[in-house]
Amino acid sequence: MGMEEVIGLSGVDAVLRLASLEQFIRNYPTTHSDRAFSFETVSLLQSTLEQVYGPRGGRGLALRVGRSCFKYGLKEYGSMLGLTEMAFRLLSLPTKLHTGAKTFGDLFNKHTDQKVRVEEKDDQIFWHIERCPLCWERKADEPICHLAVGLLQEALYWLSGGKVFDVTEMACIARGDSTCTIVIDKTPLS
Repeated sequence: MGMEEVIGLSGVDAVLRLASLEQFIRNYPTTHSDRAFSFETVSLLQSTLEQVYGPRGGRGLALRVGRSCFKYGLKEYGSMLGLTEMAFRLLSLPTKLHTGAKTFGDLFNKHTDQKVRVEEKDDQIFWHIERCPLCWERKADEPICHLAVGLLQEALYWLSGGKVFDVTEMACIARGDSTCTIVIDKTPLS
């Protein structure tokens, strides 16, 4: 649904068709069809976006799709995680960043086949994806998990009440690194 919001219904249909995923055309899996997209499928969708729109265009669209996906995840899991409760919303920004990162990582570990590990240092949060669906079985010269970066950007924007943070993927399994590591500066840019 996030992809449809960004590239439109016909764009999604074209990407699915090109990826030989016709079974999903206008028949998206729901969150209740647990783990309906295999890692191979998620990775294939990402590489097909790059094939259709070029490397730079695909990267930009994947970032936007990630941002768009956040609201669907929040709608589905927000109250269960306590992130939409008033008590959470009233916490200080540093506490929200710490609690939100841990809670969000736990969500991925419990409800997907991803393995996420969150590490914090004084001024940064390190989001390590030890088993990543976005670059699954892909090879690249640079980090390519743009959808995850977009998702985290939007999560931070929402969590902070409209602040923008520097979110950068520094390591990627597709590049030969041991994890996909996204670094988040705890101090907002704006």
